[in-house]
Amino acid sequence: MGDVDIILLHFLIQLFPLSKGLSPPFFRWRSALLWRTFFTTAVVAVVLRGLIGFCRSGKCGLFGQGGLIMFDLSATIPSYSTQDIVAIIVLGIIGGVFGGLFNFLLDRILRAYSFINEKGAPYKILLTITISIITSACSYGLPWLAPCTPCPADAVEQCPTIGRSGNYKNFQCPPGHYNGLASLFFNTNDDAIRNLFSSGTEKEFHMSTLFVFFTAIYCLGLVTYGIAVPSGLFIPVILAGATYGRIVGTLLGPISDLDPGLFALLGAASFLGGTMRMTVSVCVILLELTNDLLMLPLVMLVLLISKTIADSFNKGVYDQIIVMKGMPFLEAHAEPYMRHLVAGDVVSGPLISFSGVERVGNIVQALRITGHNGFPVVDEPPLSEAPELVGLVLRSHLLVLLKGKGFMKDKVKTSGSFVLKKFGAFDFAKAGSGKGPKIEDLDFTDEEMDMYVDLHPITNTSPYTVVETMSLAKAAVLFRALGLRHLLVVPKTPGRPPIVGILTRHDFMPEHIHELFPNLHKSH
Repeated sequence: MGDVDIILLHFLIQLFPLSKGLSPPFFRWRSALLWRTFFTTAVVAVVLRGLIGFCRSGKCGLFGQGGLIMFDLSATIPSYSTQDIVAIIVLGIIGGVFGGLFNFLLDRILRAYSFINEKGAPYKILLTITISIITSACSYGLPWLAPCTPCPADAVEQCPTIGRSGNYKNFQCPPGHYNGLASLFFNTNDDAIRNLFSSGTEKEFHMSTLFVFFTAIYCLGLVTYGIAVPSGLFIPVILAGATYGRIVGTLLGPISDLDPGLFALLGAASFLGGTMRMTVSVCVILLELTNDLLMLPLVMLVLLISKTIADSFNKGVYDQIIVMKGMPFLEAHAEPYMRHLVAGDVVSGPLISFSGVERVGNIVQALRITGHNGFPVVDEPPLSEAPELVGLVLRSHLLVLLKGKGFMKDKVKTSGSFVLKKFGAFDFAKAGSGKGPKIEDLDFTDEEMDMYVDLHPITNTSPYTVVETMSLAKAAVLFRALGLRHLLVVPKTPGRPPIVGILTRHDFMPEHIHELFPNLHKSH
């Protein structure tokens, strides 16, 4: 499998279960996303291959030795016995415990960083400088504590390494010796991971070196994420997991025949499962990086154990970050307590609706006092014989219409031809972030505020609707499956106003539901 294959396979794995039983528009949306991903990945892969060939000629300076991350473990023999399985189970339990602890500490640290960052840019810069100094001090200072190790007589690579990359860094050691901790700290991340994953190197790193490196990477990964610099969790988690995996492999060497490099791989998988709670994706990624399909059962076993253990403590790290940031993320399945509620129970109020031909001042006032992005349009006599739901009009379309000032003095329904003449097809297209008109930038005279505007030409006359007695669980599944932003709730019985409310993503959030129904238990 190549780079394009693995990314496409990852997206297929993620997208296929969600598309089961959904409507054709959803298939078209997923298909468009998949083809965009395929095209982007193909372009990136071709450009990357070209740049690698160009840089290997020495024209890219320090980047000349870069390349694709590939930790080939094909030389290891993936045969294992009962005691090996026990060792892998222990490794999975450790990964689950460390992963749960990592998520707990990261949540507390990110909340503290959020409090600091709210004070302004100077505090963000000061925090970044402080963490940078701590990271530099640890990376350069800790190798002074590590012992020097004689170079192995059968070393394939040059020992000690001269230059930027390599397994054996001299760092204040006598000739013919190397510093194991410096070999991990002073290398690129992919070289450090490759050193930990390497097979047949049981004595390359002292136990003290591995313990110090694991503690440093574990702590630095916690304090670095969340500051005002681009940083991630994936590589630090792999490094920390590979380190304690190698520690466990070395300690269990007398009872296990598995190579410490293989234990490092399984340790990385266990820590990824314990922190990020990804199973299928991590399996595919690690097998692609190591190029050894025969290790699939071991990786699956350690992932399932670590995820199960960590789930008993808290949620995955990205789930926690989403909750902390207040992002209304909907799960693929409805919560059990939603089966005891109906759609009409959770609609937010008060509902703001517009007439089909509305006064300009009413629209401007509604846009200024609310942040709603959709408004129901209701025709009432004399525009219709009885109150009738026309559809849904978007905030962005209202702003375009107001900016064009296609107003009328009388409250009459038009044919909509003035909209076709005054506006083009792209005027109502979705604008880029921050590029659309804003209500604060529009000015109107008192005479214009008393005029009328016909909303029928810009109203979506076929919005998605559900009856107020529909199960909230079914409404949540429908809302997420169709990728909706607004779901209109209509009454079940006639003789009432034609619209009960609008369901948005916020209305499906557990916090909102339990605020309305404090006695509702999550386990119901």
